[in-house]
Amino acid sequence: MELLLENIHEYIGNEVTTTEWVFIDQMQVDIFGKVTRWYNQGHNDPSWAAENSPHGGTLLHGFFTISLITHFLKLGGFYFPDGRDPLNYGMDKVRILRPVLIGEGIKLRDRISLLDVKNKDAGCRLIKTGHQIETDDNAEGPAAYIEYLNLWYPK
Repeated sequence: MELLLENIHEYIGNEVTTTEWVFIDQMQVDIFGKVTRWYNQGHNDPSWAAENSPHGGTLLHGFFTISLITHFLKLGGFYFPDGRDPLNYGMDKVRILRPVLIGEGIKLRDRISLLDVKNKDAGCRLIKTGHQIETDDNAEGPAAYIEYLNLWYPK
């Protein structure tokens, strides 16, 4: 199946892809904390978190998880050869469903579903995808659920 901007509406209501695993470690979490100015013990101090956190270690920032959506879209093949210049149009729903411990590192992947497609001016299409971000630690259920809106221009 080749996903095209022209035919994407045919896949509404379907899970279209599950991405490969993406590895996240403490160093990446530390950098994210510094860049976003949310550098704190629960996310960035493994010794403190091991001793004091109710989770037993540092946690992945919820916003870090969310920020991976565009990477997951590209990884999952949601970059259309007949489209150009995608723009982040926002999110309709975001839920962080459970904490994600970093430990020695964690792998995340995304189950991507197509929820809706709307035609906009000048041949643009507003694409709404559903994202279930999973971890490889055998935890039950996804760590996050996001409904993401992406505006695409035709070539």
